[in-house]
Amino acid sequence: MDGDTGIHHLLRVDLLHDVGNSLIETIDRGQIEGGFVQGMGWLTSEELVTNAQGRLLTDAPSTYKIPSLGEIPHDFRVDLYRREAPFTTDTIFGSKGVGEPPFMLALSVREALRAAVAAFAPERHDGPVSLASPATPEAIWRAIKQRV
Repeated sequence: MDGDTGIHHLLRVDLLHDVGNSLIETIDRGQIEGGFVQGMGWLTSEELVTNAQGRLLTDAPSTYKIPSLGEIPHDFRVDLYRREAPFTTDTIFGSKGVGEPPFMLALSVREALRAAVAAFAPERHDGPVSLASPATPEAIWRAIKQRV
């Protein structure tokens, strides 16, 4: 994290996801990676902007910042938790959903950013870190300036 600009780079992510009995591992891995990156964008770059009448102005990828190749973790590790799940009539061959749960794992990125902002504070400055969501570079910069 750059304290002068708020720009940050995510160096590594380790994800372990319980998929039950994976039907197709490559698809599960892609869903996990995609869900995580989507959640990361939601929490770090996809800022909602409305006009005076409350109309959403950032309603398409052309009007807000979605994650690009440069924002994904440089070292992105995904592993599937392996255990035999029982075959039940509730699931297909004991598989589990993998599309939405990884979205929420991106909260770890936001909390890592919050911890990094806290590290900029002098030792005498304790207390909570106020960091807006999404944690854009501008929001990070403002949070750092509040701490120093």
